Amino acid sequence: MHKLQFAVPVRISPSVGQPVEEIYSVEQALDFLQNWPVGRQGPIYQLAFDACFGASVDVVSTDEACKAFTAFCRVCGLMAKDMMWPETGRKPSAKRLH
Repeated sequence: MHKLQFAVPVRISPSVGQPVEEIYSVEQALDFLQNWPVGRQGPIYQLAFDACFGASVDVVSTDEACKAFTAFCRVCGLMAKDMMWPETGRKPSAKRLH
C-alpha cells in the first residue's frame, strides 16, 4: 500500500442523485478540498486541508489526514450512509455523530 493511501476509502455522496464517490488517498482528498467552494471554507475545512497537505509533505501521518478529511465530510453532510469506520469496521452510531 502506498504511504499516502487511506486504510479504508472515505465514501462520500456529494449531492442527492449522484453516485457515491470513494476517496482513496491524501492526493484525492486534496483534489476534492481544492475544488470546495471558497464561500464554504471554514475552520473544519482548513483543518482537513492542512492535515492532508501536511501528509503530502510528510509532516502529518496519513491516518491523521484521513481522520481530518473524514471529520470534514461528516460535518458537511457528505458522508455516504454506508460508510464504514476504519477503527471498528462498523457504521457510525448516532452517538458517535453528535
